[in-house]
Amino acid sequence: MNKPTEQQLSAVRAELDGVHIIDDESQVTRLSRDFSWFSPVLTQELEPYRADIVVRPKTEDEIVRVVAACAKHKVPITPRGAGSGNYGQCTPLFGGVIIDLSQYNQLVWHKGDVARVQAGMRLLDIDKATQPAGWELRCVPSTFRIATVGGLYGGGFGGIGSINYGPLASTGNVLGVKAITVEPEPKLVELRAPEALLLHHVYGTSGIVLEMEIALAPTHAWRECVFVGDGIERMLRLGDEIANAPGIVKKSVSFFEDSIQPFLPTLHSFWATGKSALFVVITENAVDALRDLANKHGATISYNEPHLDQVKKGRTILEYTWNHTTLHALKIDKTITYIQSGFPAGQHIEHALKMKALLGDECLLHLEFIRLKEGQMTFSGLQIIRYTNAARLNEIMQLHRDNGVYIANPHVYHVEDGKQGQINPDIVMTKLRLDPQGLVNPGKLRGWELRDQIAADVRAGKVNVATLPKF
Repeated sequence: MNKPTEQQLSAVRAELDGVHIIDDESQVTRLSRDFSWFSPVLTQELEPYRADIVVRPKTEDEIVRVVAACAKHKVPITPRGAGSGNYGQCTPLFGGVIIDLSQYNQLVWHKGDVARVQAGMRLLDIDKATQPAGWELRCVPSTFRIATVGGLYGGGFGGIGSINYGPLASTGNVLGVKAITVEPEPKLVELRAPEALLLHHVYGTSGIVLEMEIALAPTHAWRECVFVGDGIERMLRLGDEIANAPGIVKKSVSFFEDSIQPFLPTLHSFWATGKSALFVVITENAVDALRDLANKHGATISYNEPHLDQVKKGRTILEYTWNHTTLHALKIDKTITYIQSGFPAGQHIEHALKMKALLGDECLLHLEFIRLKEGQMTFSGLQIIRYTNAARLNEIMQLHRDNGVYIANPHVYHVEDGKQGQINPDIVMTKLRLDPQGLVNPGKLRGWELRDQIAADVRAGKVNVATLPKF
């Protein structure tokens, strides 16, 4: 694909009267970036790329007009939420138009434990809308204040709450989506689960999501606590016992080895030097039970506050978990980076201890307890890496793979090179149906280059495409 010409861009502009267009160079450059600067590799690789213009539609009609104009004049479109993703998902490789959906941000409806929301609605605003009725989001990233639901769906994984409900892709979390076809006369398409998941975590490459229908969780008077103690293994065992305790209602359990403590100085009043820590969010009635568990493992509770009060104050411990840990650490040492890993359930503690023994202080353990899609408890790693060069970073990730630890490489911008791990014919065929010209976020889906062969194999029955959307 080639970058659009000035003539193509002018033709698109001419059809968007009344739609908010941003063409200031500094703003366009800023909106062509996300948090991929967490990766020194992606920072260098993506630096040359930016959009030509940004459009910020507020209504479905405006979105249809933007998509129709871009399809008609063959101009690439890159969807964007708040830009809090980490993989360059909103950085266009071929210029064109960024469609910023952050103003398309209304609650469509809320009925009991289900909500229908526009893609640009911020996660915190969804909770504010549903919590008065006793419901909240099942899982959110640590960037819940700014992240949009569409951005989470396009590039996210799980997060806070996944200890109960698994990652976002777990059956029952997402019930359906509304998407738009990228054609001169766009169609609005409703996809129900599991077909809807073909638009999940693919950076918007397979289509543009306008609305999501999501299952909610009962809200609670959450309490956030910090437990500190000696020894990595001892604190991991405590975290595992809390995570697996069926009678303790929990929202999050996060582990940090003692060497991470210097990177989080604002927490030092309740996190002593040389101690490993567990950040736990639980119901208020579970605090005494957790204190008893902590005593058994030689740990103490050093912090205990109402969660909602801390959210209102802007200093909840949840904003030090998941990839917020990396964000805070980078403020102290700009040379560090991170990896993303998954540990085999039932052996997760042993594998974490083995990797610590192999890599020592080069790889600092930050582990988030999570329930897998299949139901088992384990943890997902966002380990802090003392970065030296790209070659050594790849060696560290390969060492994990060689020792049975799954790596979702966060230092690549092709979908298949990261979490997906391989070309998925379902996703390629979905893109063919929703985006036949390949205009949406082009260059990031390797399977698109094989679309003709994949389509031929599907027709010949050589590929079992079991979940293709029907529309």
